[in-house]
Amino acid sequence: MDEAAAERSIKQVIVIRRDLRMRRGKEIAQGAHAATAWLRQRVLQGLTAAGTVDRLELSEVERTWLEQSNRKVTVKVGSEDELMAVYQQALRAELEVHLITDGGLTEFGGVPTRTCLAIGPGYDDRIDPVTGDLELY
Repeated sequence: MDEAAAERSIKQVIVIRRDLRMRRGKEIAQGAHAATAWLRQRVLQGLTAAGTVDRLELSEVERTWLEQSNRKVTVKVGSEDELMAVYQQALRAELEVHLITDGGLTEFGGVPTRTCLAIGPGYDDRIDPVTGDLELY
């Protein structure tokens, strides 16, 4: 890693919908799903029929984040529209982003519901333009 990249801070931002009034445990579980979705995707891409991972491809920023900081910031939005606006902005910025839709089995009356998303891991200076104005949870 070059010296300039080594000095850039890395984080993951979890964006939670507060309008749903999820039970605390449900909210934590949804955030955990979002936080691990990127790694789950990488592991499943390298999974063999025998259940082992024969390769795991990580970007430099992902590897650095795993090895050094694992820093997360949680912010909140007040509606599905706000969540989807952040999601679309993250996609346009070409950030690692994963939207979580709960199946509705324990809450939401059986209706699949978008609950949260995770952006990153990525460099702060790339994520902040998307999430920097959101209120901390």
